[in-house]
Amino acid sequence: MKLPRRQFLHLAAGAAALPAASRIAGAQTYPTRPVRIIVGFSAGSTTDILGRLIGQWLSERLGQSFVIDNRPGAGGNVGTEEVVRASADGYTLLMVAPANTINMSLYNKLNFNFIRDTEPVAGVVRVPNVLEVNPSLPVRTVPEFIAFAKSHPGALSFASAGIGTTSHMAGELFNVMAGVDLVTVHYRGDGPAMIDLIGGQVQVGFATMVASIGYIRADKLRPLAVTTATRSSTLPDLPTVGDFVPGYEASSAFGVAAPKDTPAAIVDTLNKEINAGLADPKIAARLGALGGMALTGSAADYGKFLADDTEKWGKVIRAANIKPE
Repeated sequence: MKLPRRQFLHLAAGAAALPAASRIAGAQTYPTRPVRIIVGFSAGSTTDILGRLIGQWLSERLGQSFVIDNRPGAGGNVGTEEVVRASADGYTLLMVAPANTINMSLYNKLNFNFIRDTEPVAGVVRVPNVLEVNPSLPVRTVPEFIAFAKSHPGALSFASAGIGTTSHMAGELFNVMAGVDLVTVHYRGDGPAMIDLIGGQVQVGFATMVASIGYIRADKLRPLAVTTATRSSTLPDLPTVGDFVPGYEASSAFGVAAPKDTPAAIVDTLNKEINAGLADPKIAARLGALGGMALTGSAADYGKFLADDTEKWGKVIRAANIKPE
């Protein structure tokens, strides 16, 4: 039996719309099962703490569990590769750490390209590092420090928490942009680095706010500036390095990404809810306690940030000829 032309066209149009309607409905009901947030570092790390904070918020807002899955190894590369190879369905996410944009240039051979193979979802927080010195060093401002370093080339050393960490990269960027020659001394983490900085075995640090603030408040370290483009509410009287070295910015930025080609509707849902969380007073207070500033904006904004950060650190790594351990 042949259908009348008008009835046939009506049915055909309805059938063609079904896949699109199904996709829309799927996005509207996302998530329908638990979601994994992969953290490429151990439990208790800053990345882990932030992942749990965002995961709890998303669980409450979206009615499904957002479960942290710690996959440490190779400077965060193990966890990132797992996300890259996961299905692009919104049920595996990555808690992005500073290492993700640094590792792109630090490692010659990776099984993925972070920028190409992930979908930016949302920024979460930007945490400043602090340019700080042992109190025995006769400087109290960034200009005094630069002048002292230039008059004593190669005599000052700065403590790095490890090759490719933000404290390392912030110091190398300062060397390049301020035209000084600070000698890098690598440690296995912020803890040992801070011990030697306080003890005077090294004179300078670019440690995270989280690692620094207790020693600063106890007058065991003298802060000169924060490394972010704007001042930190944790130390509001402290200037920025960029006030004296134009264009300088270094920070530990964290966010959320998904496998490439994750549906736009799912990315939009996650972005909207994460931004709502960053505006929540309780979460804002938690981020403030870390010295952090909310990294709000669209998924496209966050994607541009990641691309720019990757390019910046690539230039520093090449200029300083930095190699992984």
